[in-house]
Amino acid sequence: MKLKIRHWDRLGNGGLTFTELGFGTAPLGNLYKAISDGEARATLDAAWEGGVRYFDTAPLYGLGLSETRLNPFLRDKPRDSYILSTKVGRLIEYCSPEHRAGVGKWFNVPQRRENFDYTYDGVMRSFEHSFSRLGVDQIDILYVHDLCAFSHGSKAASDMRVKEFFAGRGYEAMISLRDQGMVKAIGGGVNEWEVCQNLAERGDFDLFLLAGRYTLLEQKALDSFLPLCEARGIGIITGGPYNSGILATGAKPGSFYNYDPAPQGIIDRVNAIEVVCSDHNVRMVDAAFQFPLLHPAHVAVIPGGQGVDEMAGNLQAAHADIPTELWVDLKAAGLMREDAPT
Repeated sequence: MKLKIRHWDRLGNGGLTFTELGFGTAPLGNLYKAISDGEARATLDAAWEGGVRYFDTAPLYGLGLSETRLNPFLRDKPRDSYILSTKVGRLIEYCSPEHRAGVGKWFNVPQRRENFDYTYDGVMRSFEHSFSRLGVDQIDILYVHDLCAFSHGSKAASDMRVKEFFAGRGYEAMISLRDQGMVKAIGGGVNEWEVCQNLAERGDFDLFLLAGRYTLLEQKALDSFLPLCEARGIGIITGGPYNSGILATGAKPGSFYNYDPAPQGIIDRVNAIEVVCSDHNVRMVDAAFQFPLLHPAHVAVIPGGQGVDEMAGNLQAAHADIPTELWVDLKAAGLMREDAPT
């Protein structure tokens, strides 16, 4: 069975055709645990064989490792057969061992540190470095990465970085790359919808990769951001559809939500959602994958996959058939917003 596809063409230039299931490659950067090159390649091969044709990466993921692991995988693929996105905002630089970034998060990765740089020069250098690591002739989508309080520690720090991005001409660099045809679309890869809305109101963006903020657990983006995207033809890719795993594993001991141990309120809500899913003989993980795609601005969902089994689970979720009655019952139980498209 083929994966469903969605076409996006905001600019009238032919646009991009996404498979609804994409591949978020942060786990291929040895996120939280090390995997071998062979395991990484087997996971990518399973994704391709399953029909996945959208791959998202970033210099941050494994401090360059994710991009370099994509290099041999993509080398023999026809360039017009897949969509590739990467990100700017950090320069990955060689450093001494004691200064290596991401200790305890990225395992067995190159000896590198990250340097935030949202300026014109920083964007252009990051883009060039990604080309070298990926070994491709075309990058389709370029996202400005992590202009959010989650990454920078506070709203004030986030606002300062957004200011740097515009005043330092990083935004101008991305527009120039799109105008020259070096990329087909530009956007933001962010953990907070409020920052995405700020960017959309200040600039001309095509796509946003929003991680974990429009899911079965969270729908506040319906207040203003998603309506703005609909009005402007901006496409949305949902990353982290399982909210760091709890919507996939269920509220088990040690479950994570938003990269941290899940608080009791989230655990209780997930348990309640799982009961409704069980009543309809639906895996909660399948409902969690399918839910964002019910919104008309969405073009893809990109859960991570750190192994062949996880990829098989993602493919199963992408092919799941969810009865409409499930969404009706979740709304009736107060577990989903009434205005969420279903």
